Amino acid sequence: MRSGSGRLAFIIVGVVALLVGAVFAGQGANLIPGSSMTGDPTWLYIGLALAVVGVVLIVLGVRRRGVDR
Repeated sequence: MRSGSGRLAFIIVGVVALLVGAVFAGQGANLIPGSSMTGDPTWLYIGLALAVVGVVLIVLGVRRRGVDR
């Protein structure tokens, strides 16, 4: 998966994971009200972990090189 579409897929999935992780962490930290997740520290930790995974995927997508032809 060294094609341009593979790189793009890593970046898109990474951005989505980062955004979802940020929302989960915000709700867990009681910064975003209106959910059963609000104020629950479990979601803070899940959100932080998901955001880290998202950042790793973005970095892998950006640093991945295409096939030399």
